[in-house]
Amino acid sequence: MRRSRHREDLGTVMNELEKRSFYSFLGLYLLSSFLLISLVGYWYFISQERALQSKVHAKLEHVIDKEASRIISAQMEGKPYAFYPPMEDIDMTLLDKRGMRISGAHLSKMQDHPFCMAMRMKHDKESNSTLEQYPLGYYNENGYSVLISDASKGHMGVARIIASTKMLSESIAALRKSVMWGVLLVMLAVTVIAWMLSGIFMHPVRERRIQIERFINDVTHELNTPITSLSMSAEQALSLGTCSQKCLNHISISTRQLYDIYRSLTYLSFAGAAEQVEVVEVGEVLRKSVTYYQPLSQIKRITLETEIDHSLYMIPTQQLSLLFGNLIGNAIKYSPAGSVIKISLKDGLFIIEDQGIGIAADEQTKIYQRFARATRQSGGFGIGLSIVKSICDQYGIDIGLDSEPGRGTTFRLFFDHKND
Repeated sequence: MRRSRHREDLGTVMNELEKRSFYSFLGLYLLSSFLLISLVGYWYFISQERALQSKVHAKLEHVIDKEASRIISAQMEGKPYAFYPPMEDIDMTLLDKRGMRISGAHLSKMQDHPFCMAMRMKHDKESNSTLEQYPLGYYNENGYSVLISDASKGHMGVARIIASTKMLSESIAALRKSVMWGVLLVMLAVTVIAWMLSGIFMHPVRERRIQIERFINDVTHELNTPITSLSMSAEQALSLGTCSQKCLNHISISTRQLYDIYRSLTYLSFAGAAEQVEVVEVGEVLRKSVTYYQPLSQIKRITLETEIDHSLYMIPTQQLSLLFGNLIGNAIKYSPAGSVIKISLKDGLFIIEDQGIGIAADEQTKIYQRFARATRQSGGFGIGLSIVKSICDQYGIDIGLDSEPGRGTTFRLFFDHKND
């Protein structure tokens, strides 16, 4: 029991092939997701950067137009003009037609500007700069956004109005930081989701692999008993130079067990293959199945009580034989020595009732699943009842089950008389 449980625990660990599949799926998912997230983040950053540029440009234009309107109004009305700084985050400078500063901010901090800030502006207006050094237009250089305009049209001697700000570069820096953090957080969330999805994706694969490994182990175990019996009987016959009746019985039972395993495995492999449907005398097939399993029941001192009537049904003979064989074989396998198994066929209703270990209520819905076993007692490899259910579904046979742990199991098959 401990060794079996240890094998099942080990079976829940991914093998190398599953690990490769897991990490391949995870890597492909993350790579494609990160690429998409990066493209979305880049597109969002570019669109927001352009929006910020348009916003800052419009703001500088508004500030210059407002100041130019004040200058022109003062000229037209003959009033004195007083310069007021527009905003804390915007610097403004007024230049005359010689390119000399009339008023406004000193632009010494932007002396490296390639277009209009190359010459250092001085407090005392002593400079050899010219107006051509300040071409009209909007520029983004050295972290500054600069708009040079002649909106004043020379009124009050103002030939150029220069507005500059660092709002754009600061806003873009903040935007870049927020986008990077956003992309990283989304990538982290996607990584967690991808890990969970990969685990969910691999769960049925791992579950199926565990079932197959358990099935192979169970088949190996099931084959071991009849093969060992055949080997011992053959060795005994060879050593004695003759074959006793007991030895022949062991050989017969062992070969039948091997044949049952072969039929079940063949059905699993070729279940989709079409077989010729014919009108079958169900009672005759049932009698042959009972006779076939009589030696096995005698070994366990189990009595087979039968009551079999005539009944016809459209089904391949081999499929019907396999159907009855699995039910009778299971009843013998899970019944205690000295018990009675009742088998009857009346009016198209087949009933097989044993006094075996029974099936728990919570397991009764699972027993028809392939590789599922309600108990590890008495061997088996979990495909007998799945074959029974498959044949019944394929040929329109209703199946019923009554069972209680420790009090036996009863299966009922309802053969539709419309097929008579």
